[in-house]
Amino acid sequence: MIKHYLHVETERDGSVLIVRLDNADSHNALSREMRYSLRDVIRAIQDDRTIRAVYLTGKGKSFCAGGDLRMLKKASDPWSVHSRFRHAATLFPPLMTLDVPVVCGVKGHAMGGGMGLALMSDLVVAGESAKFSAGFFRLGVVPDCLIAYTLPRLIGLAKARNFLFSNGSWTGAEAVENDIAVKCVPDEQVDEEGLALAKKLAKGPADVMGLAKRLLNQSFQSSVNEVMEQEGYLQVMAMSSAEFQEGLSAALEKRPADFEAAAENSDRGDGLPSGER
Repeated sequence: MIKHYLHVETERDGSVLIVRLDNADSHNALSREMRYSLRDVIRAIQDDRTIRAVYLTGKGKSFCAGGDLRMLKKASDPWSVHSRFRHAATLFPPLMTLDVPVVCGVKGHAMGGGMGLALMSDLVVAGESAKFSAGFFRLGVVPDCLIAYTLPRLIGLAKARNFLFSNGSWTGAEAVENDIAVKCVPDEQVDEEGLALAKKLAKGPADVMGLAKRLLNQSFQSSVNEVMEQEGYLQVMAMSSAEFQEGLSAALEKRPADFEAAAENSDRGDGLPSGER
């Protein structure tokens, strides 16, 4: 069943939640309505333990054209910008740190903040029409939507500087070459490939992958001793999980692991019986 929000729609496919940006007339620009809807969707994902992976994409010819230019024309005074970024802080960091894997399918433009939105996911599948563009300095604004955090971590500081300061643009194939996408496929195959990848991740130890995301997101600003300590804390949690018990049993018994069933049948400490989460 498709659930409609303003400028966003969601649909369940087993344990994967498909999230589609739905404002094709404006190339899925990050309107106020879209940002509020995405925040509501992210909160719903956080509250639903049956969602084990997310597939994020856009409807129409573009993934996301970045900022809503008409809105920026009317709301670039200091208080409006401050309020907008206060709200963005309730949306973008929670998206990037979701406790489940996130796959993004990109067709057409992923421009400015749209590119930043794509890079908040864990893995990107690019279509042949994909165009990842910086574009911030064309408008005279600093990079936002966490791109100054994600891009240097993916490609290195020097390449990130060159891309941003030159108002760079990469095709889907170039995105793969530059390590921001995992594969480039014909546009008509993007959703199929992206959803298949999300389903594959959902069948893995998705809860433990969420722990690993915490470790990876902190690695660049942590010392070696801090990473070692964090590894210990997170491994305690991982080895306390039903997913670990299933993975270990499957390895010893030489059979495929069923992580989804193990998680579904476990007591997750949320007060809900199995099957009611």
